[in-house]
Amino acid sequence: MLPPVDDTILQNNPDFASLYAKLTTSILNPDGSSKSLPAAKEQGLVTEALNEYRLKAAKQHLLIDALRNADPQALAAKQAPPPPSVSRRAGPQSRQQQSQQPPTTTSAVDLPPALLDLLRLLPPLLEASAVDVPPEEAALLLSHPPLSDLPNHLAQLATLVSTTLHRAAVHLARAANPSINPSYVHRSVPSLPTHASALASSATARGADLSRARLAAVTQLASLLRQQADVLAQLLRALEAKHGAVARSLELRAAESSLTAQRQQAEADAALWLARRHVYTPEAARALANYASHLRDAKARLAEAVNALQAELGAYGVGAAHDANSKEKVLREMARVYRDMGKQVDEVRQDLERLGRA
Repeated sequence: MLPPVDDTILQNNPDFASLYAKLTTSILNPDGSSKSLPAAKEQGLVTEALNEYRLKAAKQHLLIDALRNADPQALAAKQAPPPPSVSRRAGPQSRQQQSQQPPTTTSAVDLPPALLDLLRLLPPLLEASAVDVPPEEAALLLSHPPLSDLPNHLAQLATLVSTTLHRAAVHLARAANPSINPSYVHRSVPSLPTHASALASSATARGADLSRARLAAVTQLASLLRQQADVLAQLLRALEAKHGAVARSLELRAAESSLTAQRQQAEADAALWLARRHVYTPEAARALANYASHLRDAKARLAEAVNALQAELGAYGVGAAHDANSKEKVLREMARVYRDMGKQVDEVRQDLERLGRA
């Protein structure tokens, strides 16, 4: 976002106020980017391609995380046969036999070892897919178990990934909507991207409002301190005019009031610097520091150039302390003689021209 500017600065600098208004309304966007660029179309294509890569990377990250956090017991629970129901017409003996049978648990359903191996191997393999793998090594990996059994267990892996992603989405929806009935939280899963975008926009807007409010508070605090200082000064003058015999006491009170005003000024300065730290980003501070360093270097280079020119003038005897026979006196005398000789040459030329006409 663009850093806000104090109202007093804009009031005291009308030209800067018009420039700032033009920048913030017609040239720059709220995020600091330019509104009209010659290469806006090319930048849009680059941004679109970058968003596609980000989407692809996000999908890969979600897939790897879902495989790493997948719970095989959930798939085992789905594959487990339902417990036998007891018929109302069955006799007491049959009910007793059914009650004596051990209940079927999810651990009774054994998952294929190849599926468990795939769950362990696929996350690091997908993470390593970002690095170029030679085709012969990839073919060798895919042609041997357990990766060669991947087509046979693809449906089960898809079920595990879907279950894990749905569970994570439900947790996010519950955190985003804590007031919704837990039985209906899954209905708000499709609206999670819109809700996240709205939260990000709201956070940015609230941050900008907070920065402007802090700047306004600092401005009002400085104005209040100035008014308080004026009131104290008038009070001191009234006390001095009324109680001339206790001038020493009034002087001490004035000193105390001055120290209090200085302390309040220091507190105001601290509040102002705190507000500036929140207003100006570290990038802007570094840019200003680099510009100040550039100005110091330019000043040093200018001083070196002035010294070099002064040294060159000193070689001709100008600007240095010399005696009567110094180079400066000699050069001035040579200049005077040269000027006199020029005048004499001009006079002789004029005489020759007159004689030639005669």
